[in-house]
Amino acid sequence: MDLSCPHQPLTRRRTLAAATGLAAGALLPAGPALATAAQYTNPVIWQDFADIDIIRVGDTYYASASTMHYSPGAPVLRSYDLVNWEIAGHSVPVLDFGAKYDLNGARGYVRGIWASSLAYRPSNRTFYWLGQIDFARTYLYTATAVEGPWNRLTTISTPYYDAGLLVDTDDTLYVAYGNTTISVAQLSPDGRNQVRTQEVFRTPSGVGTLEGARFYKINGQYYIFLTRPANGQYILRSSSGPFGPYTMRQVLLELRGPIPGGGVPHQGGLVRTQSGAWYYMAFVDAYPGGRMPALAPVTWTADGWPVVQLVNGAWGTTYPSPAVPTPPRQVTPMTGVDTFDGTTLKPRWEWNHNPDNTKWSAGNGLTLRTATVTHDLYWARNTLTHRIQGPTSTATVQLDHSAMRDGDRAGLALLRDSSAWIGLKRDGGATRVVMVTGLTMDSNWNTTGTGTEIASAPVSGGRIRLRANADIRPGAPRPGTFSYSTDGITFTRLGPAFSMGNDWRFFMGYRFALFNHATQALGGAVRVTRFEVSTP
Repeated sequence: MDLSCPHQPLTRRRTLAAATGLAAGALLPAGPALATAAQYTNPVIWQDFADIDIIRVGDTYYASASTMHYSPGAPVLRSYDLVNWEIAGHSVPVLDFGAKYDLNGARGYVRGIWASSLAYRPSNRTFYWLGQIDFARTYLYTATAVEGPWNRLTTISTPYYDAGLLVDTDDTLYVAYGNTTISVAQLSPDGRNQVRTQEVFRTPSGVGTLEGARFYKINGQYYIFLTRPANGQYILRSSSGPFGPYTMRQVLLELRGPIPGGGVPHQGGLVRTQSGAWYYMAFVDAYPGGRMPALAPVTWTADGWPVVQLVNGAWGTTYPSPAVPTPPRQVTPMTGVDTFDGTTLKPRWEWNHNPDNTKWSAGNGLTLRTATVTHDLYWARNTLTHRIQGPTSTATVQLDHSAMRDGDRAGLALLRDSSAWIGLKRDGGATRVVMVTGLTMDSNWNTTGTGTEIASAPVSGGRIRLRANADIRPGAPRPGTFSYSTDGITFTRLGPAFSMGNDWRFFMGYRFALFNHATQALGGAVRVTRFEVSTP
């Protein structure tokens, strides 16, 4: 699209394949001068949405994010003001990239959907999602509405690492991609094939790694926006066309971010409002919760380079709200109550790997039939996940467990590479509510611990409420606590606090997770009649 108008030094490529200043920003005033106008607060979304690509189509803003091994993948967020966002759909309906994404003999943890691109092509009124999978090939999906249906348009043999898709003013499709060595590819008019690819820039050794490309045409100039993981952002510019040559300028480096204890805002995209103002949406490493989107205004120098507007030398915690037309409606909240009254899941939900669709159903609650016989939750299919709302939030699930069978395990987890859960164990015809911790994976995402029961209580009847509270403020390991209720009024704490890890290497943050798996034989089921995420 023509936008006319003026951590961790270990790279993702190396991690996944193997298992000094800032730009001179114009300072925005702090204090009373800002307080007189309507403001927004960063992070604009305190949920895990990373590797952001952001566009505007008419009066609507859209953003795409990474989801790794979760399915469906590549969520599309929608906003009318750049501040309030909803999840509208997913660009990748199923991770049909191999049996490991089905938990069938192998696992796809920390693979799958990451650092992909979202674009809109006015000539055919079509949205495009483009991303590479497992360093093997690139996939391109299209839809005429972000809610879907999304369909695979093509597969391209070149893996466009950390790709940025540009729809040029003449309708040509270009892709910027690469790690340290940055290339540009031209696609055929129908987008199905690569016509040409060429190296356009090699990162100077003094800068280090650059990746996470976003590709723009602004005022006739071509720009490739690149991140230095995980503490910097750079931009390349060409006045001679998409294939360069390009010159480089630093946008930010080691910039203090808006989340206490969090990292440097980086790896996002630029977008222009209807009135011509520019904004940069980046993410902030904020584990154990994940990577949180933050928004800052951008101005341009007289010679055509972007400058992030700072507050007291940092990415602002607050800024004046973008001047945009009155939104046509309020967006759908990302938290609240779900009673699973429809036959499909709301887009806030994502499965841990692809589900077995014969083993679940929605409508009058969510029924989860056991889909796997295992003692390892990391191998269990049909575990359904929900992002945790920061800085702290609580998930409460109402569960009908009357159809569980001996050996079944069902409950509510805080799920990551180190996990814990509260739930039900059915053995010998008796049911207990238990708290289990010690579910762990190593750096190659192999299971090293299947969990240890550390607290329990007998329960009777067929219904129970389970609750998990998660503190995902970054900077230190944070507690997750569990409780249960048999009457829906009084909740009883079960077990000690679980310390949620804040290492970045799993990339995705902790999630609330609903699960039901067998340890003896299939056939049991539970029904979730209500799920609620609430904040203090």
